[in-house]
Amino acid sequence: MEQPTFFSTAAPAPLADRLRPQDLEGFIGQKHLVGPGKVLRLMIERDLVPSMILWGPPGVGKTTLARIIAGHTHRHFVDFSAVMSGVKEIRQVMEQAEQDRRFGQDTILFVDEIHRFNKAQQDAFLPYVEKGTVTLIGATTENPSFEVNSALLSRCRVFVLKALDASDLAVLIRRALPVVIEGRQVEMEDALIDQLAAFANGDARTALSVLEMAASIGEERGGKLIVTAQALSECTSRKSLLYDKKGEEHYNLISALHKSMRNSDPDAAVYWLARMLEGGEDPLYIARRCTRFAAEDVGMADPKALEIAVAAFQACHMIGMPECSVHLTEMVVYLSLAPKSNALDRAYALARRDAQNALAEPVPLHLRNAVTSLMASQGYGKGYEYAHDTQEKLTRMTCLPEKLRGTAYYQPTDQGLEERYARRLAEIKAWKEGGSK
Repeated sequence: MEQPTFFSTAAPAPLADRLRPQDLEGFIGQKHLVGPGKVLRLMIERDLVPSMILWGPPGVGKTTLARIIAGHTHRHFVDFSAVMSGVKEIRQVMEQAEQDRRFGQDTILFVDEIHRFNKAQQDAFLPYVEKGTVTLIGATTENPSFEVNSALLSRCRVFVLKALDASDLAVLIRRALPVVIEGRQVEMEDALIDQLAAFANGDARTALSVLEMAASIGEERGGKLIVTAQALSECTSRKSLLYDKKGEEHYNLISALHKSMRNSDPDAAVYWLARMLEGGEDPLYIARRCTRFAAEDVGMADPKALEIAVAAFQACHMIGMPECSVHLTEMVVYLSLAPKSNALDRAYALARRDAQNALAEPVPLHLRNAVTSLMASQGYGKGYEYAHDTQEKLTRMTCLPEKLRGTAYYQPTDQGLEERYARRLAEIKAWKEGGSK
């Protein structure tokens, strides 16, 4: 152990540690789990906490929540590191937990970044979790379905933690101001608090770390330290990119991305993508919006566009930022260069109009299933023609309600692959019109 010297001074704990709440009343965010009457809160209050995986982005309270659980249930808390521990260390901790249990002391084993443990390390937990020697609380930023052994995962409840809202982070920042620098009164304008909350992108640790830096270089005014816009800008280095993800600029940027892709401009699309990501936008939000774009603006002109968009969403879900930026870039470039068709969007709009105006239009009898003899006697299924029984794999049976017979909702364009589908649809219609039905 390192011995202190005459000149050594104790470094203050990081602000995030000094501000860590000790109970649920001081815990910020995750109301869907720990709000009054919610599932995890009830488990904690009744001391019926199971082994669990806390899955969520960085800085949303996974470690804090684990410590609160241990404190509330009066269990011994062991903080375990994936980086510093191997199978040998795991077994040593488990043996100690078994001894403690014999003397009436239960143990909560908190494993941060459990996705970093290899299969052998995760397997070493399994028998002790099964026996109840420890209550395992694993924390991960990665999808546990992919990163946690299925045998271990099946013995744990998974709780999904959400990124903190900007309003939650603003509350946290205001709570931190009186203690951010020991012995100093620190002040910060509301507008800058909101700006920092937006910059932190749901991460409490980031918000507090930046606040601590910005306060340390704040201006002295009347014995107070004032966090200025300049100080905040220097600590984030991204002043021009800060924007409220729920405000106007959020919608302006996603609109710019969509319209650039629609106009087949990959350079502009990549620029607006970078503006959003570097401003702290959730990559999953961008990927979700682009899956809509793939069907609305590309559609049958290139059906693979939707596959690319969904694959990009899954990649973002698995690895997150900053690595998933390249997946999103591939997606927006592909969507920009793909042939464009809005025929699917127009088809649904036309069908929705008729559906809303004809909600009571009966399903034709020949399209109904006669699941009882009574229904069969009423004509259900009578006249139905099974397409697979024909050489053409087609019949001239009508499938729309009589009132809407002959209506054309899907009107394909001649763009990309949709030209092929347009020819196929024209052939089908010509064949059907050649009969009497």
